[in-house]
Amino acid sequence: MARDGTATRKAIMDAAQAVILETGFSAASIDSVIARAGVTKGAFFYHFKTKADLALALVQRDAKADAAHLETNLQRAEALSRDPLQQLLICIGLYEEDMAKLAAPYPGCLYASFIYESQLFDATTMGVVRQVFTHWTQRIGGKLEAVMRLYPPRLPVDVKTLAETSLVLAEGAFILSKVQRDAGAVAAQWRHYRNYLELLFAPHLPEPSRPAADAGVTHNTLDAALPAQ
Repeated sequence: MARDGTATRKAIMDAAQAVILETGFSAASIDSVIARAGVTKGAFFYHFKTKADLALALVQRDAKADAAHLETNLQRAEALSRDPLQQLLICIGLYEEDMAKLAAPYPGCLYASFIYESQLFDATTMGVVRQVFTHWTQRIGGKLEAVMRLYPPRLPVDVKTLAETSLVLAEGAFILSKVQRDAGAVAAQWRHYRNYLELLFAPHLPEPSRPAADAGVTHNTLDAALPAQ
């Protein structure tokens, strides 16, 4: 009976991703991946003909996992509220909650690692990265459009760039977490984004009424009370 190579393939991919996030793709040698995974060179080449094949498999795996994570969070948010603004805030809050569980600085983003060395990859691999970003922008952008139909923003908004802001925030937060060696940096930035959305789409609140004792005070009265210059 043929052995199932799933575990070996996963071990190679996990090791490769860890090495790439530490050193970058160009510096991540096949030998270093093999050593980290604890497999033979024959096992590596059985699963991946080239390093480029490994890179494509890695980015496809991350793309699938990230899309599933986004859909899970959106579905949870939609189950908890019928209001699109609350759904969006809950979804972002779930990402914040995930990041708050980190006990060490976030190791980095595979997409960013590949983008920094994009000249090393073919169009297929980089196309997967673009699809990930496009899918995120479309799903979050669609939720933002639903929000705007009910809650006019307090400032001018471009839906596409507001959705992309979350991508910019996440990638920047990963860098901040590593540079500052702060495990809480990523969650903190998600919290700021959620707060910004809540403030941006908050209904206009009326000005607070003055206390009765101040109701008759006018600018002229206040001016008269000031000392002469």
